[in-house]
Amino acid sequence: MKKKIVVSLSVVCLVIAYIFISYFFITKKEVFAYDTHMTEIQERLKELGYYDGAINGVYDDATVVAIKNFQRDNGIYVSGAVGGVTANALGIYMSQQESNDLYLLAKCIHAEARGEPYVGKVAVGAVILNRVASADFPNSIYGVIYQPWAFTAVHDGQINLEPEAASYQAATDALNGWDPSYGSLYYYNPATASSSWIFSRQTVVTIGKHVFAI
Repeated sequence: MKKKIVVSLSVVCLVIAYIFISYFFITKKEVFAYDTHMTEIQERLKELGYYDGAINGVYDDATVVAIKNFQRDNGIYVSGAVGGVTANALGIYMSQQESNDLYLLAKCIHAEARGEPYVGKVAVGAVILNRVASADFPNSIYGVIYQPWAFTAVHDGQINLEPEAASYQAATDALNGWDPSYGSLYYYNPATASSSWIFSRQTVVTIGKHVFAI
């Protein structure tokens, strides 16, 4: 009897440890992706007195705060992400395509993942980018998002809602390479999914209400 209790307690401890480690890794993972503009953005913010951190190209909390303060002082929507308007105000060239991609990705994240934890928002953005990189899907953010019946939010019109600041930041993190979905191509809410096919996909990770799968 004592042996069974010891074994049971050991199993429980292992499960708790696994959950804790998984949660910590997913939510605390730092993004060390080097966006083509991030170093330039940090340099310009430092010149203007908004940023005093390292010029390392990392989209970290200090950079987000600096961007938000700059946007607030210049009458720009405070998102913490650098789109076309903020880039222009900083004197940084950003192509129309780059600006459009950020905006559209933020809109889809907002429409699909409102109410989800931040890491879940980034994961939704990552799935979209993983599809862009896959030969099985359209090769652009616009093409993936507007592929017929790919996203509920496009079908029901929620894609037209204006994204909040967290969605812009999540889009930027995803574009900078953070992928909490670990390469997933699909995600779904098991409580509302109506397709039996989606349940056949291999689960990679669950974040919030969404199951991410390949």
